[in-house]
Amino acid sequence: MTLNLLNTDKSNLNVDTDMPLLFEGGLTESLRPQFWSRYTLAELNPSEWEALCDGCGSCCLIKYIDEDEQGNVDEDLVEYTDVTCQLMDCATGYCRHYATRQEHVPDCIQLTIDNLPNMMWLPSHCAYKRLYKGQSLPNWHLLLTQDTVATQQQMRAANVGVAGRCVTEIGMDDEEMETRVVNWVTP
Repeated sequence: MTLNLLNTDKSNLNVDTDMPLLFEGGLTESLRPQFWSRYTLAELNPSEWEALCDGCGSCCLIKYIDEDEQGNVDEDLVEYTDVTCQLMDCATGYCRHYATRQEHVPDCIQLTIDNLPNMMWLPSHCAYKRLYKGQSLPNWHLLLTQDTVATQQQMRAANVGVAGRCVTEIGMDDEEMETRVVNWVTP
């Protein structure tokens, strides 16, 4: 099941009314008005959960995460590379097989309400992480702007997103990957 709002035509997006969304496979659900501020993450329907994703692709970058003995992660010690999963289209910043990604990459992590608390390595602009921490959506988020072009422009201005600045993991060895740490993603 997938929804990529950054590929949704602006005229089709109206979060002030219940909006039916068509997913792969024919499932439709509605976005409730301002659901992100009125409901807890656990109360969101699948359409709303997917709509929180800004499509930046940062979660698909290879990263170095140090855990302590209890499995806790210090966000300040997470290092992102510009190397991305083999399924990422580095030109567009979108997964080529989002709906079936785990068939192609079995260890691809699917973000859920249950595993979110253990994923604080997500970028600081991530809507899931921000809402979990009691913060608001970034002002450029599509759910706020309701304008795909404005959102994409504002994301670029905020230095958010992998489109045009990532490389695939295909054919890259671990030594080379270690040299590709970047500072444009902040956990």
